[in-house]
Parts: sequence; C-alpha cells; structure tokens
Amino acid sequence: MASIDEKLEPILAEVLRRNAGEPEFHQAVREVLESLGRVIAKRPEYADDALIERICEPERQIIFRIPWLDDDGQVQVNRGFRVQFNSALGPYKGGIRFHPSVNLSIIKFLGFEQTFKNALTGLPIGGGKGGADFDPRGRSDAEVMRFCQSFMTELYRHIGDKTDVPAGDIGVGGREIGYMFGQYKRLTNCFAAGVLTGKGMLYGGSRARTEATGYGSTYFVQSMLGTKGDSFDGKKAVVSGSGNVAIYTMEKIQSFGGTIIACSDSAGYVVDENGIDLNLVKEIKLARRGRISEYARLRGTGSHYVEGGRIWDVACDVAMPSATQNELTGRDARTLIKNGVIAVGEGANMPSTPEAVRAFQEAGVLFGPGKATNAGGVATSALEMQQNASRDSWSFKRTEERLADIMHSIHDTCAATADEYGTPGDYVLGANIAGFVRVAEAMRAQGVI
Repeated sequence: MASIDEKLEPILAEVLRRNAGEPEFHQAVREVLESLGRVIAKRPEYADDALIERICEPERQIIFRIPWLDDDGQVQVNRGFRVQFNSALGPYKGGIRFHPSVNLSIIKFLGFEQTFKNALTGLPIGGGKGGADFDPRGRSDAEVMRFCQSFMTELYRHIGDKTDVPAGDIGVGGREIGYMFGQYKRLTNCFAAGVLTGKGMLYGGSRARTEATGYGSTYFVQSMLGTKGDSFDGKKAVVSGSGNVAIYTMEKIQSFGGTIIACSDSAGYVVDENGIDLNLVKEIKLARRGRISEYARLRGTGSHYVEGGRIWDVACDVAMPSATQNELTGRDARTLIKNGVIAVGEGANMPSTPEAVRAFQEAGVLFGPGKATNAGGVATSALEMQQNASRDSWSFKRTEERLADIMHSIHDTCAATADEYGTPGDYVLGANIAGFVRVAEAMRAQGVI
C-alpha cells in the first residue's frame, strides 16, 4: 500500500470513520489522497478551509424505494440511489447503473471518481452517479419499462439540465434511457432533452455517444503508446467484457491495426487466435442479449470458450479491462507482465486493484487509469448536452473528432502534470493531481459552501 502524506492521514481516517462498511469508496479516496502529498507541499493553501475534506464528502446523497410490478403481477421492491458529489465545475454529471451489486459504497466511489474524470475533460460538468440494485437481465421489456418508470418517478425531482444530468452505465442502455426519459417528460409535461444523455437519435441523442467510452479509451492508449514510438498496429489485445464499452474498444483497436484475441462476460471468456469476429459479438450481445459462450459454438474452428477462469491468463501486448471494478487483481497483473504486456488501459471504473496498479507501474508497463482513460463517454455526453442546448445535431465525424481531441488533451494533461510533479509517465498521479487542482480551484473561488 502506497504511503499517504502525514497531513492527509487524519482526513483519510475521518473518511473511514464516517463511511463505515464502504470499501469501494475507501479505496477510491485512498487512491487519490496518495497522490496529493506533493500538491500540498507545493500549494499549501489547498490544505486550508477543509478543502480536501469537502471534496471527499458528497454534496447530497439520495436513497429511495422503487416498487414495481413484474409480469406475474407480483410487487417487487428495489433500492435506488443518486449521489450528487460535486458541482464546483458544473451540473452533476454521471451515469445510472442497474446491477444487483449496486449499493451506496459503489455509487459513492463512482461519483467521487466521476468528479475528477469530468474535471479532466475540461468541460463544465460536475460529478455524480446513480443506480439501483435491479438486474435487467432476464426481464421482459415490459418489466424493464415499469421499473424505469418507477425509478424516474422519484428521481425526476432531483435532476435537470442545470442541476444533474444522468446517463447510462452498466445495465442501462438506450432502452432504459428511453423509458426513463419518457417518464420524466410525462411527469414534468416538458420536453427537456438536456436532462438525460445517451438518448436515441430521434429524440435528442448524439452520434458517437454509444461508441464514445470504448473509442476514447483506445485513443488514450494509442497516445500512451505513441510516447514510446509505438502504436496498436500489429499488437494483440485482450478486452474484458462484451458490453458497449468493450465492443467499441475492440472496434477502434481493430481500426488501428490491432487484433483482439479474447473478450468475456460475467460467466467466462472466449479466445480466438485468428481475431475476434466483432460482428458476431455484436449479434450475440447487442441484438440477442445472449451469452459470450455462444461465440465459440457459432464461430467454430480456431476459437474456444473458457467457463469462469481469468481472461488475463491470455497472453497479449495490450490489456483493456472494460467490465467492472476490481476485476484485475495483483495476480492477474503479474501474469500479464510475465506474458509480455506493454500497456493497460482501464475502460471500466477502477477495474484494477491497488496491488495490480503497483505491479504494472513497478514493471514499467504503460498504465492508463480509468478516470482519464474512460472519460470519453462523459465527454461525449457533455457534447450531447451542448447539442441539446443549441437545438443542434452534429455529424458522427464532427463528434468523433471532438472526442479524439478531448482524449489526446486529457493524455497530454496527465503526462505534463506527472512531469511537473517529478514522476514522468505516472498517469495515475498525473490524472489525480490534474483533476484535483481543477476542482479545488473552482471550490476556492466559490467560497466555503
């Protein structure tokens, strides 16, 4: 475990005390505080007025009941969350996650990470996150609709285009956003296109939003490789997950000349040494909402499926963890290093454990942390907000060009900040400090609130 500056130890201790039983949130806060000792030494004013303590405390935490009827007419009850973490730079912005694992700790860690991620984009958006412990898998469209309507019946009073603008996340795609937007419109009698992002193109969505997180992660890693005079061309890559983030990470890597040899879902992973057939993955996961195990059966010779197991046992040049938090452990990192990995880019939020991050850094592996690497999704959501505000709709090309510019800028900001603070190539430290300074400066300008 990395050391924390002695001036920051009381802050971490108080976070642990006040947020008992929230390990994911503790992990996220610790990871940022480990980077701030050098900042406090250089800019001692950031230790004044309980600034760091305020950054670690959400501005608002909302927990609510979600009753809904299943197709058998039985009443089900879930729990919903919205954590509005920090609005110093703009309205709260962050996704909604529907997954059985969702609890307050996970939503708070995501909201905390989102605050710095959004700051790195350079766009006027604050940090927030939400969700529910509802599993849409195996549910009919009618059940998902009724759940989303009940969820929004409470959430609508807490959001707005100038207050809090949710988007999608794990378990929340275009279908769910559509149902929630419809209910918001019904409750408010107002077509407020800017209140949700990730919408369908017919009612205010943005081109390239679906692809943005995966594309953005790939742009960031391409920039990291570029610092070594290298690129994705000719590289073998492993991408965990097979949802939107993973699929469009794979798509962009292929466009850069890389070969995807493995991807996964929660049940296992598939290996295809000839290169993953992305069209087949899209058919299975996006069109049929099936399991990745179907891939090997349909693809045939040259591919095989491993139930359970660790996808990180597959040797590769580039690893892109794009599924969920803490999916890549210290053991996995050591296996990847032994097998010759040269770069890792986090497509998911905090998918690598602290032990894994340290292993990569000590081995000299290029490592892009999620708050920087996967910022393309929220950046394009902010571009969707811009289009909604101006009643405009941009072309795919224009939107992707803006996304590419933003991701290259985030990379360069993180690299320059790491250089400034004496650790060239440390993108974790660079991302943490650059995001923190932007939020801290805005909070200092606005007084103690």
